[in-house]
Amino acid sequence: MTPPKPVVPQQKPSNGRPDIKAEASMFTTVRHLWPYMWPENRSDLRMRVLGAMVLLLMGKIVTIAVPYSFKWATDALTPGGHEVPLPALLAGPIVLVIIYGLLRSFMQFFTQGRDALFAAVSMHATRKLANEVFVHMHQLSLRYHLERKTGGLTRVLERGRDAIHQIVRMTMLTAIPTVVEFAFILAVFFYEFDWRYVLTVIVMIIAYLKFTWVATDWRIHIRRSVNESDTDANVKAIDSLLNYETVKYFGAERREAERYDKSMERYERNSTSSYVSLAILNSGQGFIFSVALTVVMILCVMGIRNGTHTVGDFVLINAMMIQLYQPLNFMGMVYREIKQATIDIESMFQILGQNPEIQDVPGAKPLDIKQGAIRFEDVHFSYDPARAILRGVSFEVPAGKTVAVVGPSGAGKSTISRLLFRFYEPQSGRITIDGQELRNVTQRSLRDQIGMVPQDTVLFNDTIGYNIRYGRWDATDEEVQEAARFAQIDEFIRTVPNGYQAQVGERGLKLSGGEKQRVAIARTILKSPPILLLDEATSALDSFTEREIQTALDRVVKGRTTLVIAHRLSTIVNADEILVLDKGLIVERGTHEKLLALNGVYHAMWNRQREVDAAQETLRRAEEEEHTAPKVTVEA
Repeated sequence: MTPPKPVVPQQKPSNGRPDIKAEASMFTTVRHLWPYMWPENRSDLRMRVLGAMVLLLMGKIVTIAVPYSFKWATDALTPGGHEVPLPALLAGPIVLVIIYGLLRSFMQFFTQGRDALFAAVSMHATRKLANEVFVHMHQLSLRYHLERKTGGLTRVLERGRDAIHQIVRMTMLTAIPTVVEFAFILAVFFYEFDWRYVLTVIVMIIAYLKFTWVATDWRIHIRRSVNESDTDANVKAIDSLLNYETVKYFGAERREAERYDKSMERYERNSTSSYVSLAILNSGQGFIFSVALTVVMILCVMGIRNGTHTVGDFVLINAMMIQLYQPLNFMGMVYREIKQATIDIESMFQILGQNPEIQDVPGAKPLDIKQGAIRFEDVHFSYDPARAILRGVSFEVPAGKTVAVVGPSGAGKSTISRLLFRFYEPQSGRITIDGQELRNVTQRSLRDQIGMVPQDTVLFNDTIGYNIRYGRWDATDEEVQEAARFAQIDEFIRTVPNGYQAQVGERGLKLSGGEKQRVAIARTILKSPPILLLDEATSALDSFTEREIQTALDRVVKGRTTLVIAHRLSTIVNADEILVLDKGLIVERGTHEKLLALNGVYHAMWNRQREVDAAQETLRRAEEEEHTAPKVTVEA
């Protein structure tokens, strides 16, 4: 029978998020971030935004008043200067200088007050979106994570989090204030001077922003190369450190250092290009501004000679232009930083745009376990259409019984466990528990009902107690200890310093293989699921440890529906049924005795394993005899 073509999951909008393109523009990025800056369910944060806007306007009014106080003080000190438009009590040079100082102080007060008021809004937006991305990463399929590098994903999350903070602050605290200041300064120029000044400033602003736009777009490609080389170096560093022991085994420290340095060399080269391009950008911006400043000051000098302007006006025009340079520079920086932050957040948006391969169907109900019987019906599955993994697999695990699946490597044994957990969806066929098809129940309820003891137990870098309690987070300390006793690890825990509070290290490396397996068994016991899945749980252990772990497992499986993915046949001789899987097909099935009597695939596997076990036992006894044999001393 030819297996049907695999079903490609349709891409649907996930969780109501907008369809984010791979390369988001600056404006679409800000638009997507707006709901986080103006949260619907947080009136307190909205009030903070409004308060920040009020302080912004007050600050800009004061900012415009500062050059005026400087102009009036100058006119008051200039013989024959124009009359200052203030009451006589305030028109003195000393009083005007004091007013100038007070206005500058108020300007700082309003600016810093605005920043402080908006800080909670900025950090809330950063936290909410970063958490949303983190949650979404866990919702993505196993296939997605197997095709990505962990170091790269964590780097994307880190840079994206910083970029969110940068964009939110730049938009609300720099971009909007700068636009307001532009409007105020142009109004002053038109009122105090004439259209020539306004035209000069407008041309300068357009040229300045155009140059900034073009130069920044040029720099973006360099920035993307910097990010790629930074991510590559970070991935290589994490990968090497996680495989510390392997590096030591093969004396590869120098090779790893050269590999890392090669990535850092690329990062150094790209970063240098980034700094050089920044210098070019800043130089061009400074030149455009200097030309405009020179033009308006020449116009003012001509006005002073004609008697239409005062020396105070010359001071005012200079102060206004210098004051205009700051928001202009901010505007260039805003575009530059937001554009660069957009590149940083681009990968984060791509992750948010990824839809989970496996999703709950509309109206999915929680799995209702009555007995716990598992059934595979004509299941076909392939990771790649060119290579079928399961070809019409059908079997049943009756409630409370133990069924084992054995077979050579690559036969599809672990695929069965992944399909049962619904990490993948079969291309055709059905998988049911108590008659309920897995496609029609919620993933959360399904995984709540299944306990897993994997072949390679990976622990969190936390305490032993934390890792056991992971099975059921609301368990009491007494229940955690009881689970540990049942898994035969409680005595060991009490012998180590700090007991249940002892740290297990990265991926549990401070514990032996057998100790990690017992922790995995303990947390599964604590979870107390009706269905148990053992995925080659003892294949990586020595014979002595295997027997101890198997004893603990035998206690766990009693009364539970158990599916065992087995590598060592000696661990499943008591299974109610054994399925022999080969090239995606069940070629034999039956009890241990019946399969041996068939003299087929299982019989051959059993004999081959007995020969390996016998050879290992012979070697072990030879080593023991060598250590215990009496030494003969020969006298000269």
